[in-house]
Amino acid sequence: MAVQYLLKSGHATVATVAGPPDMSPGVDRLRGYRTTMAEAGLSDSGLIVFGDFGRVSAEHAVYRLLDRRPGLDAIFVASDLMAAGALRALRRSGRRVPDDVAVIGFEDSPLARHTDPKLTTVRQPVEAMGERLASELLALIGRGGSEPSHVILDTELIIRESA
Repeated sequence: MAVQYLLKSGHATVATVAGPPDMSPGVDRLRGYRTTMAEAGLSDSGLIVFGDFGRVSAEHAVYRLLDRRPGLDAIFVASDLMAAGALRALRRSGRRVPDDVAVIGFEDSPLARHTDPKLTTVRQPVEAMGERLASELLALIGRGGSEPSHVILDTELIIRESA
């Protein structure tokens, strides 16, 4: 959803700061990025870097991205905390957000409303996730430990100032 929005907004070189490749959220968000880029007929060569879901790791990752692809004009970041690090790296590199580089995070954490500029982000339905987790757990207990179901909940793109 985030990458589609960036592409439809006219951005041509969309990078990503992905989460750790050994964690499901990092893998899932990277898969979404790669699928959307491929469907648009765009190469992601040199546009993928990894962070550890922390601010500092993303800041360093964005410096690497800018060294590799100085003309990038948008970044999808796998968490809001990492997006805050990306914003800092871009600011320190003289890039204006969103004028030079658009940034979209993921989570819609409280931090997203306090960055400068305010972060455009993908909102996870946290309450619905908690409710579903509780009902799945109760169902597992009631069934004597049978396999849990696989559920994907809808997300929402929250447009703020960074993209």
